[in-house]
Formats: sequence, structure tokens, C-alpha cells
Amino acid sequence: MPVARGPSKASARLRRLLVAIPYLVKHPGTPIEELTRLFSVSQRDLLSDLNLLFVSGLPPYGPGDLIEVDVDDEGRVWVDLADYFARPLRLTRSEALALYLRGKELLGAPGLPEAAALESALAKLEDRLGPETLGAIEGRVAAAEADGPSDALDRLRQAAADRERVEIEYYAASRDETSTRSIEPEEVFTSLGNWYVVAWDLGAGGERMFRVDRVKAVRETGERFEPRGLAGAGRPLYSRSREDVPVRLLLRTGARWVAEYYETTDVTEREDGLQVTIPTKQLAWVAKLLLRLGGEAVVLDPPELREQAREAALETLARYR
Repeated sequence: MPVARGPSKASARLRRLLVAIPYLVKHPGTPIEELTRLFSVSQRDLLSDLNLLFVSGLPPYGPGDLIEVDVDDEGRVWVDLADYFARPLRLTRSEALALYLRGKELLGAPGLPEAAALESALAKLEDRLGPETLGAIEGRVAAAEADGPSDALDRLRQAAADRERVEIEYYAASRDETSTRSIEPEEVFTSLGNWYVVAWDLGAGGERMFRVDRVKAVRETGERFEPRGLAGAGRPLYSRSREDVPVRLLLRTGARWVAEYYETTDVTEREDGLQVTIPTKQLAWVAKLLLRLGGEAVVLDPPELREQAREAALETLARYR
């Protein structure tokens, strides 16, 4: 019998735990009521997350290999980290190089409070990797050019702080087109590895969210606006509406990550995979997603999506001939 999955996604639970565990280690004995208020989570979800820690660790899962959690009769919480957290982390050369490159990318983000500590850590990684590794990529990694993602991020954050209306050149991946938008940016935040700006779109007459790496240019207008109180960090990355088209997909093993990364409903475990419904206003981007997933995803509905995916595949093949 198909079993519907609970409302709390693994990605959301992981984010909560990555924040809650360091806090509890630094503040042992924090009451559950205070934790629910700090992390905006229900007591039920918090206790479920903490219970998950009891089975978190490394083989052979002995007493020193598992994370321990203690909740006393008064509802206070203690976390005792496994012994392996006290041992130096050992990385392969490939892992160290990947960490170094992602760290360099993050270091380019303007206004990063941890920039000094990150730069110091990257310098140590650079020393350990040595020229025999980094020499192979010398000249291939460059900082973003003017009006690139870092510059756009800096200017949008400043516009949000100054409450200044701006014009942006924005590439909409769902429609594969670039347009000029006049927006009033209120909040800039990061989620799932991307930067987003939440703004009032004057042309659309409504609230919109834009991925900063798809902003090609930012132009100042010198005009100010009164903020409407739009939500920023912590908000869903997709806002549902009456215009949504429900897309039903069957996800096999290599595509199950879609259920964690994108907004989904009606998630059901089946013998042949995970069935999900993705709400969307545009089928075009789902067709492109299907190309990435290959044979790991099957379209159940709507039928026209199959044809769009086929056309997208033919266009991609034509470009490489």
C-alpha cells in the first residue's frame, strides 16, 4: 500500500539540525520552549529531529561513534558529540580541492561576516594542496566580472538597504528569455546554494522572487519606495497560485533528490519509485529538468509535458551537431 510521506522534508530537518546542534553544544541545558522559539519550529518537529540524532554516527556505531541527546524531566536538552568530532578531519585530495573551490566562490560574496576566517582556512588548504594540484587550474578560476553575480548581489543588497527602486535585466529560465524589470527590492537572502532577492515587481503589479545569478545588470533610478514587509529568509522558494499546473512525476532512484529540492505535494512511495506532484506556472522549466534526469523520471501528467520534453531534447541535440 502506498505510504504518504510526512510534511517535514529531510532537507528542512538537516538545516534545523545544522543550526541547532552547535547551539546546544555551546548552550547545554537549553529548555525546549526556548529552542522552539529560537528556531521557529514546533515542539513535535524538534523532538523528532533530536530523536534522529540517536542513530547518527559512523560505523561500527559503538558508544563513542554516536551522537547522544539527553532531555531531562524539565524539558532541558543536552547534546554530547561523538568522539570522532574531536579528531582532525581527513580529506582526500579531491575533497580538499572541491572544498577549496567552493570556498573561493563563497569568498566572492560581498558583505560576508566570516570572510576573514574563511580566507585563513582557504590559505591553509592552499598550502596543503600545493602547486602540483592548484597549478593545474591556475588561470581557470576567475573572479566575477563587473555586473556579474557578485556585483549584482552587492548592488541589490545596497538597494534593499536604501529602499531604492532599480531596473534589472533578468533571465527567466522557465521562459528562456531576458526582460527588463522595474523592481523594489526588500529582502536579499541565500538558500540552497543560491542568492535570491524578494521584490515588488512594478510591471507585474505583484510580489516576485528573483535568483541573483540570473540578474544580468542592475541600474539605479534614484527613486525611493516604502517597503511592504515582504518575507525574506525562511520563505518558500516557490509561491503557489491559481495559475499553477500540477505536474505528476515518478522519480526513480537517481531522481529522488527532486522531492527534496523543489516544492512538491502528494508525495507517495511506490514499489517502482517516488510519485510526486510539482506545482508550476511554466512547463518549460520542468521539460529542461527532465533532460537532466534522463530516464530516472517518468511523466505521469500532463501529457503535453512529454511533448515539450521531447522538443527540448531535439533542440539540445541540434545545438551540438
